[in-house]
Amino acid sequence: MSSSCKCSILDGDRLFLPTNIMHELSILHSIIESVTSVMEAEKKPAAIQAIDLDIGELAGIEVDSIEFLWSAAMEGTLLEKAERRINRIEGKALCVACQQEYTLHQVFEPCPLCGGHFKNIIAGEDLRIRALTLVDS
Repeated sequence: MSSSCKCSILDGDRLFLPTNIMHELSILHSIIESVTSVMEAEKKPAAIQAIDLDIGELAGIEVDSIEFLWSAAMEGTLLEKAERRINRIEGKALCVACQQEYTLHQVFEPCPLCGGHFKNIIAGEDLRIRALTLVDS
């Protein structure tokens, strides 16, 4: 393992993963559970060719960590051979003071028009499975 790798720390026989990677790993397990539930409800057998995910810029999910963990997390699941397509959803907010709608990259950014900090976030906080592409098996 390269000393520049920030993905894990190897201490003897134990592998330590940073908290943010553990968060993303639990998200991947939730995706697996959701997809498994949907596929069990399907009456005809099918293989999953692709999964489309929408991940909001403000969702608190590190897409790099999702990418890093994907293969290992999906091994032996219905998603093992599925192509993953991740669509990043831009954060958007509506300023409470001036009603300006604006792009938001971080939750604490002020309104670019009036400088106000009170806002309603209207997009970019979600994680959702947008689509599964199935093929008959």
